[in-house]
Amino acid sequence: MTGNRRPTIKTVAAHAGVGRTTVSRVVNGSDLVSAEARARVLAAIKELNYVPNSVARGLVTNRTDAVALVIPESESRLGSEPFFAAIIRGVSGACAESRTQLQLMLVRDAAERDQLTESVATRRVDGVLLLSVHSGDRLPGMLEEMGLPTVLAGRRGADEQLSYVIADNAGGAAAAVRHLLGRGRRRVATITGPPDMDVGRSRLAGWHAAHREAGVAAEDLLVETGDFTEEGGAHAMRSLLERAPDLDAVFAASDLMAVGALTELRRWKRRVPEDVAVVGFEDSVLARHTDPPLTTVRQPVEELGRTMARILTDITRHGADRQQITLPTELVVRASS
Repeated sequence: MTGNRRPTIKTVAAHAGVGRTTVSRVVNGSDLVSAEARARVLAAIKELNYVPNSVARGLVTNRTDAVALVIPESESRLGSEPFFAAIIRGVSGACAESRTQLQLMLVRDAAERDQLTESVATRRVDGVLLLSVHSGDRLPGMLEEMGLPTVLAGRRGADEQLSYVIADNAGGAAAAVRHLLGRGRRRVATITGPPDMDVGRSRLAGWHAAHREAGVAAEDLLVETGDFTEEGGAHAMRSLLERAPDLDAVFAASDLMAVGALTELRRWKRRVPEDVAVVGFEDSVLARHTDPPLTTVRQPVEELGRTMARILTDITRHGADRQQITLPTELVVRASS
């Protein structure tokens, strides 16, 4: 090449000795290209440092090759909860693999909801990945009505119709409680997630199921609702100790709430695990650095993000059907139990 002119699809085609249609097919991931031609085109793209024009490509494919990751939470929560960082890593990794631009959108008020609506209406994105799904959330229904492919992290309920990816929340919670009961604990409390979130309801259901399996009464007295924050976990732990000072274990529905519970137990001068055993859920980086290290249910958060992005790509580029996937969880035993 001469000068500083940006290479075009015509330049790549000439360099590779193929037609422009072949280059276009390679760029857009079409299977209608021989292996030999694909190799020549990819070599030319690399040698010329060719960057596909996504705007021009969108005129042909009716795609923007951009998706929005929508998080209806505040910046402070986004920064304080390891879950969000892990899922963003997973989504961004999958988007990089498929050469999809990722737009991160926080929807905290009506103005930002309107901004999202405008992006959807003008088709600035091909689809949406939506986190923090609540039962009464209007966003999933709104996106569905607008005909925009949408994949949820979580679901509004067991009858969810949209594509979603979840962890085995009920199974993971049941495994945590079985572990505690199996170690001789008899008053196993739980700090749940918000009741308007399926993840909160499912982890509570797992707590109940493990008690039924063991033939142990699941006391309502030992259930306290949390909000997946450290402060919420501490407040819930305090309420549980006030109501049931002889409890000997607690299953918190998130690691962050378990951290709050550990702080409150220290304030009450309860030893962990000698007096009260504690188990969390997620296996975030926090779990390895608590005192003592936290027994927790590992959910594959990055894989959850990657799977969401891949489902959306399958739908937007290949017309795939909706998918609903549950990822396995695993109990990780450390010193807190």
